[in-house]
Amino acid sequence: MAPFLRWMIRIVTAALVLAVLTLFVGWWIFSRSIPDYDAQWRVSGLNAPVSIVRTNANVPHIFGETDHDVFYGLGFAHAQDRLWQMLMMRRTAQGRLSELFGERTLRLDELMRRLDLYGHASRSVGAQDAETLAMLQAYADGVNAWLGQVADQALGRGAPELLLFTPEIAPWRPADSIAVVNMMALQLAGHHETEVLRARTSLMLNDPARLADILPDPPGAPVAELPEYAALFPDMPRYVASNTAPRDPLFPNMGPGLAGASNAWAAAPSRSATGAALLANDPHLGLTAPTIWYLARLELTTGGVIGGTVPGMPIVLAGRGEEIGWGLTSSYMDDIDLFIEELNPDNREEYRTPDGWAEFETRRTIIEVADSTPVTITLRWTENGPVIPGHHWNFDAITPPGHVLSMAWTAFTDENTSLRTGLELMRARTIEEAQAAGQYFVAPSQNLTIATRDRIAMQVIGHMPWRLVESETQGRIPSRGWVAEERWQGVTQYFANPHFEDPEGGILGNTNNRMVDRDYPLHVSHSWGDTQRIRRWEHLMQSRQVHTRDSFIEAQLDTVSQTARTLLPLVGRELWFTGQAAPAGTPEARRGEALDLLAAWNGEMNEHLPEPLIYAAWMRALQQRLVQDELGLLAPEFQRLEPIFIERVYRDIDGASDWCDVQPSTIEETCTDIARMALDDALQYLTEEYGGNISSWRWGDAHEAVHEHQVLGGTSLFGWAVNIRQSTSGGDNTLNRGRTTAELPTPFRNVHAAGYRGVYDFADPDSSVFITATGQSGHPLSRYYDNLGELWRRGEYIPMSLDPELAAAGNIGITTLSPR
Repeated sequence: MAPFLRWMIRIVTAALVLAVLTLFVGWWIFSRSIPDYDAQWRVSGLNAPVSIVRTNANVPHIFGETDHDVFYGLGFAHAQDRLWQMLMMRRTAQGRLSELFGERTLRLDELMRRLDLYGHASRSVGAQDAETLAMLQAYADGVNAWLGQVADQALGRGAPELLLFTPEIAPWRPADSIAVVNMMALQLAGHHETEVLRARTSLMLNDPARLADILPDPPGAPVAELPEYAALFPDMPRYVASNTAPRDPLFPNMGPGLAGASNAWAAAPSRSATGAALLANDPHLGLTAPTIWYLARLELTTGGVIGGTVPGMPIVLAGRGEEIGWGLTSSYMDDIDLFIEELNPDNREEYRTPDGWAEFETRRTIIEVADSTPVTITLRWTENGPVIPGHHWNFDAITPPGHVLSMAWTAFTDENTSLRTGLELMRARTIEEAQAAGQYFVAPSQNLTIATRDRIAMQVIGHMPWRLVESETQGRIPSRGWVAEERWQGVTQYFANPHFEDPEGGILGNTNNRMVDRDYPLHVSHSWGDTQRIRRWEHLMQSRQVHTRDSFIEAQLDTVSQTARTLLPLVGRELWFTGQAAPAGTPEARRGEALDLLAAWNGEMNEHLPEPLIYAAWMRALQQRLVQDELGLLAPEFQRLEPIFIERVYRDIDGASDWCDVQPSTIEETCTDIARMALDDALQYLTEEYGGNISSWRWGDAHEAVHEHQVLGGTSLFGWAVNIRQSTSGGDNTLNRGRTTAELPTPFRNVHAAGYRGVYDFADPDSSVFITATGQSGHPLSRYYDNLGELWRRGEYIPMSLDPELAAAGNIGITTLSPR
């Protein structure tokens, strides 16, 4: 026995030593790509030395003698910290992910080839003015300088992921930065899926009047009657099961309800306690690890600018200069239309136009697939735009036999000059200069909120399609592509975009809400991103005469749900305090306890409370019960709470209470019956998930913010190391927005939120603050991978100063780039 034990001890010890040695070697190999922020590099292409001063939060402050050198330094810093992110954005735009990931990303690559976003970016290089092109080239040279150092110094290929996937890394080009702009446009696009859902719902409903309930327009925005989709295409069946595959984490567009959102508001000096303007901005995008945002300061010849950048783009996208600040929110401009194209029954290579049959423009392309044979596809275009097969975005569910679907989008242009807007914004000093900069912006359309010390303004930027008044669909459902009145006539001129300056009330803001009440076709949009947050924002802005930086921060972090305050009294009005005494542990007792908690709740979606979880689960179960019998197989498309729908039903607006009566049932159910049954459904679900003790339930356990690595996050081997998880407050309809998946098994997981927050005070600009959701580095082994995440979760910020001495104080390193 003793020899056996000795050998077992030796084997176990050897195994442990080998495991430790393996971990050490792995750590050493992967950590080679963590940059040395205190290094000196000799590089080609600089006019003079560049200093990159890293603050204690690893925010680079970039100083150079010329703008060229500063943009070079930004490219160098972006590549140091976010090389993998940049390469994945480029590969996605190119439709070349399958070269690395195999058949997993084949559908995505096929779609990207059909959209041709990278082709449009490449052809747009020639449309840039000289200064913008110089900026793009200087930035690209900076990225490539770091790639050269990585190769020369054997720095772990620049990112740990590049040791697991080993593609050839092509030099960065100006077209790549324009492609990143196009990818951002795709991430924020959503009107095409709204058109599809409206068409599918129109086909399913027995009573067309009920379409205004389940897909409501914002209150106070009447729309002329539209044709039923079945009337446009009589051969369409009521329901077609779609073969659209689940979205890969690499897919840049997260789907309906997650296309994009943001908050921005400004106070004029008359509404500021300091007598100088204030500005707050927090753009909302899908949560990833690392976040898409990267904080940086650029010291240009026209003055310093600081704020949030997106690696791959050489501009400060949202931030401030010495005299001006700007913020962005999605405008929800309807800049996409879908067209049903009729095929020639005698020649399927032709489609119908207003002038007769025309041939598709075609091009063949080959997609290389790792560990599989290459795939050849034929790309087709009509006069309206590229043809998109039905297995994308549920298009097959609304495409009649003998037809194909094409897509028109303002981003489909070979003259995308959006980055010129970014360059001119960074140089602007006045409201007028900032507004003028917006004329070059193409897509994605944004609301640009601007503030100087003395003035505030808001300007919609981005191309608006020029549609004809005679359009029968108004772009709300797919149109007949061969009808001349449905086709775009180009884009409108910039002066037609809405703008607001120096409001009489002294406050400007946008939460993706409807901002104008203009008739079609200058309506901007029929579908807006918010009808709820705006009400809470209005209350907070008007609850005090003057505002401060801190009151703007308080509003930015507000977690009170005005939606909950509105819906709970409506839905529960016949249930409050009406229950009978019931034995503990019974459904009746559980329902009574939940109702008592909700009755005393103020609507704050606090992560430590059970009430937000009960409310969210109840409303989810309620909407499911209301739509299941009416929509049948289409009901899963409506898992996300639509507050106006619930409000219409429980106020019985235009007969909307009909949704409460279960269609196959011989009994006439009331809305109170449905509310009671839905509450029981919700409590049963929560009991199974979180136990039977209601007082121990916590919203934060369900509303966990998950920042997932798009490639490695779903793997059991690496997921624990690369994903970032945080318990969070807020919800779908709070100013501190934490949009949920709405899908089982984690319907309340926070996947879409403010990745960047900034608050700028022009009485003391250097007291301005900002933060991002994870950290500056994209390297999971770096201490700066999630260094800002806990601050973000707690609602804290870091200084946003242009003072070079403050930046240098306590710096973690100064990178010096010298001309070779």
